[in-house]
Amino acid sequence: MTGEFTAADEPVAPRAADVSFLRDADLRARAYFVKFGSTEQSYVDLDDPTHLEFEYVQRIAESIDIGFPDGDRLRAVHIGGGGLTLPRYLAHTRPTSAQLVLEPDVGLTQLVRERLPLPRASGIKVRGVDGRTGLAAIRDDYADLIVLDAFAGARVPAELTTVEFLADCRRVLDAGGLLLINVTDLRPLDYTRRLVAGVRRHFPFVVLSAEPSTLKGRRFGNLVVQAGDREPDLLGLERAAARAAFPFRLLHDASLDRFVGAATPFTDADSAMSPPPPGGPF
Repeated sequence: MTGEFTAADEPVAPRAADVSFLRDADLRARAYFVKFGSTEQSYVDLDDPTHLEFEYVQRIAESIDIGFPDGDRLRAVHIGGGGLTLPRYLAHTRPTSAQLVLEPDVGLTQLVRERLPLPRASGIKVRGVDGRTGLAAIRDDYADLIVLDAFAGARVPAELTTVEFLADCRRVLDAGGLLLINVTDLRPLDYTRRLVAGVRRHFPFVVLSAEPSTLKGRRFGNLVVQAGDREPDLLGLERAAARAAFPFRLLHDASLDRFVGAATPFTDADSAMSPPPPGGPF
């Protein structure tokens, strides 16, 4: 989810008046970009939920499909709702999955459900609560999957990247569970380094993916963190990276050690929002 930010870098919560639904001109009769102001925030194809327009969403979906057997029912928690793109994808590819979305912007959720209705018996439930509060109310070992894709304006909220919050993610995930985090960052990627350092405090297997230009600090972009207690299918992930329309790189083990370096994790006493996109909405 992305949005606008002020010159003072303060997050701006989207208002209903800021939200618009733009029909895709690419011959998709019922596909829409969900926009906040001039920023394309989500993409939803009502006729084909498997069509994922945004590259980082494709990366997350592939990580899920590689990480779990085809068609398996999942218990998923989504932190951040937007257009509910990934919940729709999972409802289509893994019917009967139980999905809980934590989205504090009740007005946005109402608009999305009115303009882009969910399919019947989708198994998707939306709670109008922030991610930190909503996750704290979920029982231990509940989820197979947690997807963190939450933004305040154009920045990841500070409270969603600390070691205390990540410990709660670990508590809610079952032993074979998967945590996927989408963040945005820019040179020198210090924010992502600190986030990954925190994730590694709680999970033994961590993989970071991003387009080479983002990893090299040439442009602002999305980075996806994958973490769990079980060893990932690195060969499957590498194949997905190579065949992507915009090929991306994977960092893990020694290469991730070098990337993180001496970075220290965020804590509740020492937290920060992700950097704003340079020059305007992203």
